[in-house]
Amino acid sequence: MNIFKLFKNLKFKDYILLLLAIILIVVQVFLELKMPDYMSEVTRLTQTPGSNMNDILINGGYMLLCAFLTLITMIITSYFTASVAASFSRNTRKALFDKVENLSVAEVKKFKVSSLITRTTNDITQLQMLFAMGTIFIIKSPVTAVWAVLKIMGKSSEWSIATGVGVVILLITIFFITLRVFPKFKVIQKLTDNINGITRENITGIRVVKAFNAESYQEKKFKDVNDDLTDTNITIQKTFALLNPMINLIMHGLTLAIYIIGAILISKAMLTDKLTIFSNMVVFTSYGIQVIMSFLFLAMMVMLFPRANVSAERINEVLETDITVKEGTKTKGNEVGTIKFNNVSFKYPDGEEDMLTDISFEVKKGETVAFIGSTGSGKTTLVNLIPRFYDVTEGEVIVDGVNVKEYKDEALHNIIGYVPQKAVMFADTINFNVAYGENGKGKISKDKIKEAVKIAQAKEFVEKMDGDYNAHIAQGGTNVSGGQKQRLSIARAVARDPEIYIFDDTFSALDYKTDSTLRKELRKYTKDATVLIVAQRIGTIMNADKIIVLDDGKCVGMGTHKELLKNCEVYKQIALSQLSEEEL
Repeated sequence: MNIFKLFKNLKFKDYILLLLAIILIVVQVFLELKMPDYMSEVTRLTQTPGSNMNDILINGGYMLLCAFLTLITMIITSYFTASVAASFSRNTRKALFDKVENLSVAEVKKFKVSSLITRTTNDITQLQMLFAMGTIFIIKSPVTAVWAVLKIMGKSSEWSIATGVGVVILLITIFFITLRVFPKFKVIQKLTDNINGITRENITGIRVVKAFNAESYQEKKFKDVNDDLTDTNITIQKTFALLNPMINLIMHGLTLAIYIIGAILISKAMLTDKLTIFSNMVVFTSYGIQVIMSFLFLAMMVMLFPRANVSAERINEVLETDITVKEGTKTKGNEVGTIKFNNVSFKYPDGEEDMLTDISFEVKKGETVAFIGSTGSGKTTLVNLIPRFYDVTEGEVIVDGVNVKEYKDEALHNIIGYVPQKAVMFADTINFNVAYGENGKGKISKDKIKEAVKIAQAKEFVEKMDGDYNAHIAQGGTNVSGGQKQRLSIARAVARDPEIYIFDDTFSALDYKTDSTLRKELRKYTKDATVLIVAQRIGTIMNADKIIVLDDGKCVGMGTHKELLKNCEVYKQIALSQLSEEEL
């Protein structure tokens, strides 16, 4: 069972609480099954002439005491199981989150972001519900059934057969309901993934949706998935709707059968045995209902277990995923600020053709190297191989004299200051976003943050914001412009003082004046660091020490701006499309 694989997320304290819960459940069952004995005695005493009222009250008092102690044990048991369920869900959620943090970009794409969100929230909630309610039912049901059967055994074969028939009918009902609903639970979780995916897509792209008057299209898209989810849920609930009437029918039918059999047995019995049979009938009715109720608890588990098992399967699928980008053991290179690509080829895991083919170049410490090419030529893919967001298909990427596959992830990432193509902001202050993460050198100081913001040409707008460096940035940076996000993203990399900077089309949202000023300041500050720039603008890269031209995943030119204008037709065409010959 998939659920059992997740038991490793239970702590020692949880097992202690579970053990105490089991003991209390056994005590609870004992008390519940003891009450019919007192009821039988009260029945016998009331039917026996000359009985002492005090004896009747004492047995009635014992019944009330059992009921009160049952209530107390139920409350304590519920508290223990709820605590274990909450602890289990917290630990499982943490394990799942930690695993996702270590997945490669390709593995995250395989699962899809919306599905990972569902697994971290909805799926774990299903397991928590099972633990909170199911622990009691799973233990109580068999204990109650076995104990009750042992107590009524030998009292009457006729009553036992009637109880057995009721149990068989209930089990057949549960079996067919399970058979029908189990496949639907897998469908429900996948449809929940789809709902999350469409909702996320719609909210993220809300400006495009509004700009293109596509609200009705998005509404229909959501409605189709929402209707599918609703219809599947209705089918399951209709199936489960059969369970309650069947249980009531079986319980009332069993009570009626016991009374009919009892009436027949009493009519045939001797006068001295009639009272004993009547007393046994009262007890047997109570025990028979207890047996049916124990199977009712199992029926409730049928409603919870299949969906929880599907959720556990989905969670285990992530937890058991073999991480393809496995870290090495080295923490330091033999050189400083050097990069080397040796015959590198790369193909995306789900791609049919190579995205990069036989790329080789070398970058020395302090050099500025730029990458340019048409859209889809592989520029971003190439620089993403350096921090190991993906691993090369062929060849090797060497940073500071060591193959990137041999580095510990933390050590490799400490060398690099990475500014992605799409600026990412986190819901917190500007200080937090600029000082995000560490570079193996401890906490980034406030003075360092201010210096980085100034270099990134973000000082002017930051100090105008309410709270300046403590101003709040909304999730995704929705309360700042695209250019402002890019400058804060650059400041984040600068604040780390890395050996190697990677700017992946980072200056695209900046105006030409800001772009020029920012690059001048960066050149001064990063003169001893290695800088890699992916860009579309010739003006951004024309002063680079080396420019690498990519076309359809291949290196078609390498050299300075002037050299490429003379000997690389692809570069010349790109340059002429942006600047006149005189400007070049």
